Amino acid sequence: MGAGSPDTVRACMACDLIAGRVPLPGGVLARTGHWVVEHCVGPLGLGAVVVKPVRHVVHLAELTAEEAAELGPLLQRTSAAVSSVVRPEQVYACLWSHAGGVPGHIHFVVQPVRREDLDRHGAYGPTLQAAMFAEGDRPSEVEVERMCGRLRAALGGDGVRRST
Repeated sequence: MGAGSPDTVRACMACDLIAGRVPLPGGVLARTGHWVVEHCVGPLGLGAVVVKPVRHVVHLAELTAEEAAELGPLLQRTSAAVSSVVRPEQVYACLWSHAGGVPGHIHFVVQPVRREDLDRHGAYGPTLQAAMFAEGDRPSEVEVERMCGRLRAALGGDGVRRST
């Protein structure tokens, strides 16, 4: 069991952000019929975004055919927007789904990786992400708001529902 509406699922940060129960700096960057794009609320750097299903989904295998069909194009479009706005050395895209060691609402992190992050932490890939979480440095709300305006424009979005 793992699917449901963000309006009815409780104790899920992803659902709480979608339903507006928790403040979301930068707001929604893009929304399709089944997915939402938001700036990451974790310490993965300015310009890191999350692509997640609107519906509470715990396992990738639980995606509907319609959700799956939207995913690839939206991940590509989101990665292109992050690349054009941030101009990183690389953009990581990875599935996250654990919260407190328990499978949770799946979400894809689309993270710009800057040379200064690699050099500061002496790490890359999952080790870089772990180091960034250990450091715990989060961008300011003002920085996130500014970045989200640029990302929203690059995504061609205003946060309203549209197809990929």
